[in-house]
Amino acid sequence: MIKKVHAIRRPHRTSPTKAERVKNALENPIAIIRENQRRHLFEFVLYFWQDYSNDEFVPNWHIKVLCKELEQVAFNVANGITRPYDLVINIPPGMTKTAITSIFFPVWCWTQWYWMKFITASYGETLSLESADYSRDIIRSDRFKRIYPEIELRADKDKKSNFKCMKKTYNERGFAVVRQGGNRFSTSVGGALTGFHGHINIIDDALNPNQSLSEKEIARANNWCTQTLSTRKANKLTTTTITIMQRLHQNDPSGALLNDPKKRIRHICLPGEIKNYGDLVKPPELKKYYKDNLLDPIRMPWSVINDLRADLGQYGFAGQIGQKPTPPGGGMFRIDNFQIIQEMPEDRLIERIVRYWDKAGTQGDGAYTAGVKMAKLKTGHWLIMAVKRGQWSTDNRERIIDKTAEADGTHVHVFIEQEPGSGGKESAENTKKRLNRMGYMCTADRPQGDKIYRADPFSVQVNEGNVWVLRANWNEAFIEEFEYFPSGTYKDQVDAASGGFAKLTGKKQVKVLLR
Repeated sequence: MIKKVHAIRRPHRTSPTKAERVKNALENPIAIIRENQRRHLFEFVLYFWQDYSNDEFVPNWHIKVLCKELEQVAFNVANGITRPYDLVINIPPGMTKTAITSIFFPVWCWTQWYWMKFITASYGETLSLESADYSRDIIRSDRFKRIYPEIELRADKDKKSNFKCMKKTYNERGFAVVRQGGNRFSTSVGGALTGFHGHINIIDDALNPNQSLSEKEIARANNWCTQTLSTRKANKLTTTTITIMQRLHQNDPSGALLNDPKKRIRHICLPGEIKNYGDLVKPPELKKYYKDNLLDPIRMPWSVINDLRADLGQYGFAGQIGQKPTPPGGGMFRIDNFQIIQEMPEDRLIERIVRYWDKAGTQGDGAYTAGVKMAKLKTGHWLIMAVKRGQWSTDNRERIIDKTAEADGTHVHVFIEQEPGSGGKESAENTKKRLNRMGYMCTADRPQGDKIYRADPFSVQVNEGNVWVLRANWNEAFIEEFEYFPSGTYKDQVDAASGGFAKLTGKKQVKVLLR
């Protein structure tokens, strides 16, 4: 019996020879544009930028670096080269990474390899679909139709979440020859991928900063990237995954990939500044392009860097800007920078006052309950006015909270930290309802993330000398707890002060910076 041997069907390629491209370029100005863009993704971005955004394009060397890295991935896949690596890029937000990687790059690939298939994903479906829609806008633009008239979107497969392209040429008799091309399927990290496969898979911001506070969200993102997306390959030998994001956690998806010895990874790491993070630049030779120790002096000058340091806190800044998400250790607070004042400032300088309670229900040698009274001043400072702290039974604790609210007055907004679980919720709600009935403003607050990360923004203000402490007999125990945080035995006063600071500033524990 004769067995049939089936040939492997490879994508159809009709790329002209080098000589043909040169000849066409000399005879046709559009051919010159096409040839220039064929060689350089950066030139493609530059030419079609106005079809994507009304904002002026701001060039910087890092954009060319990103384009070169993406070009190499595309050439490897297009030429059937067994995948030499997956690409991981760590870069701060606001550096045009999404436009380059998720919007322009797939379209540029189709101008050369119309058959390519893409899967693109972001932490949220809305963001992923928005990038896909921008890609469609470029293809539909008059400028694109003039330069690449052969590339069209299929009318019957033209949705944000899944659209397909086709290549239309004409034979010698003038009849249209249509070749069905690749597609782009867009989803969220964690979304379904059944039935879809990509030649190039792109993960653009697998997590946002708020999600990175949750171990559950981190695990969910990592599992999807390593166990779901990794199986969605059009060609198991050549399909390449591109992961581009700011660092948010030691074990975020990019960290998980970099720490896996079984993975072949090419790592591009571009911190926002190298005065403090120069050792993280990868490849190291890229450091020579930094100006005034900055990645991009236009998009992120030192004035912006300094503002971000205050907004993000030590941990948030180290991860999102420095690309080094290392949790702060002992010495997080420089206690010598607490400013001890002898008397209250004038009333006209006080903008708002809160009292934040971190509850504990154990009497004796257990955890402490702490209530920190804090004011925001019009001078740009924060004042620790008073601290109430003790190891009280539940009944005694609630009685002291009531008496403290009475002493503070109705102008002080009381916040009660709600511990996890039904018991914590019930305790916080009972206190809130009781104080509300008594005529006081009281809100139950359910913070997210570890105590260390919640304290991070407040530590920046302490270390800058912007936190005043009214002299009183509680000062020593209060400052000592900050000195040893987070390694010390107790964290109740730090937690209460951090919670009060968050309420006075209106900021969450971590400022969300995206794209």
